[in-house]
Amino acid sequence: MKAPPARVVADPAAVADYKKILQQVLENRPAGTRLRLAEALGKNRSFISQIANPAYSVPIPARHIEPLFEICHFLAAEKLQFLQAYQRAHPKRVPTRPAEERPREIVLREIVLRVPDLRDREKNRQLEQLLQETAQRVARLLEHGS
Repeated sequence: MKAPPARVVADPAAVADYKKILQQVLENRPAGTRLRLAEALGKNRSFISQIANPAYSVPIPARHIEPLFEICHFLAAEKLQFLQAYQRAHPKRVPTRPAEERPREIVLREIVLRVPDLRDREKNRQLEQLLQETAQRVARLLEHGS
């Protein structure tokens, strides 16, 4: 009977290196970037805080690297530094897939819409729900249409 393959554990110092780069990138981006990133990854904002904190040794999953670059708008030099540090930390992982292989994701963003006050709590609630459902249906149409 074969023994299971040994799991390669990332060097915590190397993980901290790429997390420092991510942390710097996030600090230089507009407010709301962490929230947009969390939404794109389907995670909570606390997850983003964990993966961007060099004090935590939890590695960033390889599947999250490309969305991270897209949402955070890494400069070319930042991306190169990050990828080099990631490769040192995880020599057997491939952090990105070519663009033609990646499924196209729809990134949601929040907008503020001003509507008239209908002076009725229930009607206001129904109007809000209608607008939210409409936005969700549009997003679903775009997902299936791409």
